[in-house]
Amino acid sequence: MTPRLALVPGEPAGIGPELCVRLAQQPRRDCHLIAYADPATLQAAADALRLPLQLLSEDAAPTRPGDLPLRVVRNAVPGVFGRTEPANASAVIEALTRAADACVHGELDGMVTGPVHKAAINAGGIAYTGTTELLAAHAGCDVVMMLANDIVRVALATTHLPLREVADAITAPALEQVLRITHGALRRDFGIADPVIAVLGLNPHAGEAGHLGREEIEVIEPLLAMLRTERMQLQGPLPADTAFLPQKLTGFDAVVAMYHDQGLPVLKYSGFEQAVNLTLGLPYPRVAVDHGTALELAGKGIADPSSLFAAVATCARIASRRR
Repeated sequence: MTPRLALVPGEPAGIGPELCVRLAQQPRRDCHLIAYADPATLQAAADALRLPLQLLSEDAAPTRPGDLPLRVVRNAVPGVFGRTEPANASAVIEALTRAADACVHGELDGMVTGPVHKAAINAGGIAYTGTTELLAAHAGCDVVMMLANDIVRVALATTHLPLREVADAITAPALEQVLRITHGALRRDFGIADPVIAVLGLNPHAGEAGHLGREEIEVIEPLLAMLRTERMQLQGPLPADTAFLPQKLTGFDAVVAMYHDQGLPVLKYSGFEQAVNLTLGLPYPRVAVDHGTALELAGKGIADPSSLFAAVATCARIASRRR
């Protein structure tokens, strides 16, 4: 059966709505998409792009370019492309939580999300650190953020932390959880029977045998040794400055980076347009675009839809494998 996926555009004033309109122009056989969005916002995006858009009932089958099944989530006030409106923050969160509800209850098989604007949501009176954290709290489970393209998959041991807090957050229990979730997702969602995971060190040169820090000796190395007794293939801790060399990446199925800016700049440089953001550990697949709201591009028809196209294809593939 074709998986049914929620499509959440994200920030109404950003490029998310127009990317969804572009997506609706493409025939799909790998999934049935249902948008959770404000119809007026989607129509305004279609008008700006001069593309056809026909919003359908959620179970209707698209037959023409521009057909898009919809579950209505209305904004509080009309949106203007390029200008966030805090009053619409509740609608952004409602779309995400309604889509998550449908996935948790088995009504839908996965979720694809567009970019959100954290400052606008917080300005609307909603405490919000990110969609990954929101969905983890909603499902009541631990998750791992992974970004991936055709060249490399990078999972993060810590996500949105100030750099001075990272070292204290690298504990054996926390890192073990990240490695187990990543290992399980590679097997279940990517079909890799015996994945090889490269684990980066925290410090330059992976600590240089303790001369540049002891986290590798005291935390990372003992944990990896313990997990290897369970036949997990873990390489490291590796110096981050050489782990991403092309000849080394061919031997890894994923890389676990200790902090956000240790791994993600390399991934984005290697293929930003096709990269996607996955939330590992949820009871359903969730894949997001790997870019922001790009307010300065919104409504101009020049935003690149490649990441959203890749996110839908990835989510459909994982949902089909899980089913």
